[in-house]
Amino acid sequence: MRTHEPNSVGIVAKQYAHFDQPLHLRTGQVLERFTLAYETYGTLNADRSNAILICHALSGDSHVAGYYTNDPDEKPGWWDEAVGPGKMFDTNRYYVICANVIGGCQGSTGPSSPAPDGQPYGLRFPVVTIADMVAAQRLLMDRLGIERLFAVAGGSMGAMQALQWTVDTPERVANCLFLAATPRSSTQNIAFNEIGRQAIYADPRWNRGDYYGADREAPDAGLAVARMVGHITYMSERSLESKFGRTLQGHEQLPYTFLAPEFTVESYLQHQGEKFVQRFDANSYLYITKALDYFDIQEDYPTMADSLRRTSPDTKFLVVSFSSDWLYTAAQAQELVNALHTAARTVRHHEVIAEFGHDSFLVEVETMTHLVGGYLDEQWTLRGASIAAD
Repeated sequence: MRTHEPNSVGIVAKQYAHFDQPLHLRTGQVLERFTLAYETYGTLNADRSNAILICHALSGDSHVAGYYTNDPDEKPGWWDEAVGPGKMFDTNRYYVICANVIGGCQGSTGPSSPAPDGQPYGLRFPVVTIADMVAAQRLLMDRLGIERLFAVAGGSMGAMQALQWTVDTPERVANCLFLAATPRSSTQNIAFNEIGRQAIYADPRWNRGDYYGADREAPDAGLAVARMVGHITYMSERSLESKFGRTLQGHEQLPYTFLAPEFTVESYLQHQGEKFVQRFDANSYLYITKALDYFDIQEDYPTMADSLRRTSPDTKFLVVSFSSDWLYTAAQAQELVNALHTAARTVRHHEVIAEFGHDSFLVEVETMTHLVGGYLDEQWTLRGASIAAD
């Protein structure tokens, strides 16, 4: 039996919102009906003003915190250290929501879901964008009766969703927390994603996306390689060197073989790939990485500042970047900050000196609690003062 920490949200349940209304996508295609899996933590206050939407990254899902069972071997949600009583997202104060993105594979409608004919969509599933993910989330907020979010927050792809919220529905966001991300995917970002997709395509079991059913095998080998490539981009050279160096895996000297890992870093990456295929769908990986590639907040506007002028002057932005993040660099975050200044929006930027690369937003718990939790405390206090003044 698990003994929960005092600041854990404890046992939680995944919920499902079913929508029998069409979702019109950026491509012009339509998803006639869909489901979003989501979880909530904390309590919505009387005037529904304390809601925070956390948007997840590529490999995440709605299970941001807590546990599903009392099994002591169960791992907690992917950002458990950030969500709970007294934590960065304090559930004593805030009502925290996290939904699995459309196109995902953890309960929301995606390529592995049944199409109207009862068979899995596979590649028949329509192409989705970050904006489509946000459009589905807005319908969920409508369902929950939340007109305005105190904050939309996320790291990596989650931050892209948070930024998209402010442009597409400016009146519904009071604070945008943009962590370890970019306002538009770079050529290098697209290149790494394409390597991962090509690994999946090259697995003969992928079968052009048609691998569902008891008589088929999923393209686990291709997906594992895709995960290995992606995982390298989440770390930094220094963190890899300090964690593994050139340490050998189970050998006192080099065995000079191709048949087993020789270095510990090889074994580590293989382990990451093996774990990933147990919980993720290869087609979802294809769709979500494409959504990342398409992301450009400046799309259809002459400048980034022009696109950000669509945001509300009342919305405040917190941008956090990390010195060792070479996936979404500090320079890319600075580009967003500069554009927000040009658009005359209120923004605070912290570039954190950290060694862990892109994953720093998950690993640097104490620093993030100080920066993000402190920022939320400040904005909540200012909100209360404003209400009192009125």
